[in-house]
Amino acid sequence: MAMNMQRIWEDHKATLVVLALVLVGLMMSAYVVPEEEQVVIVRAGKPIGVVNTPNGTTGAGPYVRVPFIDRVVRIEKRLLDLEMSDEEVLSNDQQRLLVNAYARFRIIDPVTMVERAGSTDGVRNALEPILNSVLRQELGRRTFQSMLTAERGSALANVTANLDRQARQYGAEVVDVKITRTDLPDAPLQSAFRRMESDREREARTIRAQGGRDARIIRAEADAESARIYAEAFGKDAQFYDFYRAMQSYDATFAPENGDAESSIILSPDNEYLRQFRGRR
Repeated sequence: MAMNMQRIWEDHKATLVVLALVLVGLMMSAYVVPEEEQVVIVRAGKPIGVVNTPNGTTGAGPYVRVPFIDRVVRIEKRLLDLEMSDEEVLSNDQQRLLVNAYARFRIIDPVTMVERAGSTDGVRNALEPILNSVLRQELGRRTFQSMLTAERGSALANVTANLDRQARQYGAEVVDVKITRTDLPDAPLQSAFRRMESDREREARTIRAQGGRDARIIRAEADAESARIYAEAFGKDAQFYDFYRAMQSYDATFAPENGDAESSIILSPDNEYLRQFRGRR
C-alpha cells in the first residue's frame, strides 16, 4: 500500500501539486455573502465592485475574488446604532441639562462609506460629534419645559434631518434620533429640590398661620355669639339662666379630678349652693 502511494506520487507529482495549489487558491478566493450583509471588493485601496447592495444587480450567495489582491469589506445591511453618552447642554432658559440620545442609521452607499470612512466604526466616529453638535444647536433654541411636551417631537425631527444631511457624505442614511433621558445635572438638581422643599415649607407655614388666624376669629365669633345667646336668655328668663349657670358650676365642682372617683364633698342640704337641687319655691 505504501509502495503504491509512493509510486503514484512519483508518477503524478506535478499533477498533484497543481491540484493542491488550485484547491488552496479556490479556498482563498471563494467567499459567501449572507442576506444581511453587503460587500465591497477593494483592489489596491480602491473599490472595484459591490455585492448584494441596495438596488444592486447582485444578491446574496457564493462569489470569488482574486486572492492576495482583492480585499472583501463586509458591511451590515441592517440598522446600526449610534449612541451618545451623557452630554451637558445649555437650554434656551439657561438650564444645564444632561442629555442621553441615540441615532439609528444604515449604509445605503457602501462604496462612499469605504472611500470616506473605511468601516461602519469609522462612520460612527464621524457622526458622533455631528450628533452632539446638532443636538446642542437644536436644544439650545428650546426651553427645558418644552422638551417635556409635544415640542420635543419637532425638535427630534429637525435633529434627524440635519444629521441625515451630514451622514449622506459617508454613504449612510439616518432613520431616526431618540432622546432616552433629559435630566438636570446632580448639583443643580439637588439645588432645585432644596429650593422646592423650602418653597413648600414656606407655603405650609403660611397656610398654618392663616389657619390659626381663622381659628381665632371663629372662636371669637363663637364666644361673642354664645355671650349674646346667654344675654338674651338672661333677659327673657332670669331663673332659667340662673339654673343653667348653676348646672355648669355643679359639673365643674363635682367632676372627679385626675380620674379620682373616690373624691367626695360634704355639704348641708340647706346650703345655698345646692338650692337648685331643692327645686323652685
